[in-house]
Amino acid sequence: MNQEQILALFEKVRTGELTPEAATVQMKHMPFEDIEFAKVDHHRALRHGMPEVIFGQGKTPPQIAAIAERIAAKGHNVLATRITEEAARAIQEKLPEAVYHPLSRLLILKREVKMIGKGQILVICAGTADLPVAEEARLTAELMGNDVIAVADVGVAGLHRLLEQREKLWAARVIICCAGMEAALPSAVGGLVGCPVIGVPTSVGYGAHFNGLASLLSMLNSCASNVTTVNIDNGFGAAYVATLINRI
Repeated sequence: MNQEQILALFEKVRTGELTPEAATVQMKHMPFEDIEFAKVDHHRALRHGMPEVIFGQGKTPPQIAAIAERIAAKGHNVLATRITEEAARAIQEKLPEAVYHPLSRLLILKREVKMIGKGQILVICAGTADLPVAEEARLTAELMGNDVIAVADVGVAGLHRLLEQREKLWAARVIICCAGMEAALPSAVGGLVGCPVIGVPTSVGYGAHFNGLASLLSMLNSCASNVTTVNIDNGFGAAYVATLINRI
């Protein structure tokens, strides 16, 4: 939305042609910022409650840096996923306060974090090899205003490790569960709790695992009715949905 559009909208409110509520609805759908190779949606926070997130894979470092700079200029938090070290350096040249997290491949610039979650989100992973995906989920959920606790390496190969965490499981309002191999962990967790469990299949496993496809199918076929599933390695998507649930 440019200055002329905003002034015109405010004038309609002043004259009574539009109610403040109707003007707010219009603002949610005002134009984006066109920078040729991208159309930056600055009003996504109005519609979704969270600003636009940059998916770094497939974009060049200069493209990612330019988009991040535009988002930051509007005062929003910047979250970029699937970021290489080269892209992180390009962003940090423009935004020195941005922090790169190499394990999760996230880059984050915090402008403001309001706690909007009603309860606690628990992020757990079956093995240490699943940590990159779990960290993507944890950092994303924290930036989106949630109280987050993370627990690592509690897979079903040693079920007693999971049972030791039962107090945290029962206290959570939403659970994000990252697992590779046969991905049995979400079903085990789902049978222990009464809250939503979001399964994140990871691309961790031997040949017949098919780079996460076996885990995905296992989670989709979970016999625990409170388990739902996002795409392979999609810790970000799990955190986003968990945030929406936790805001209700």
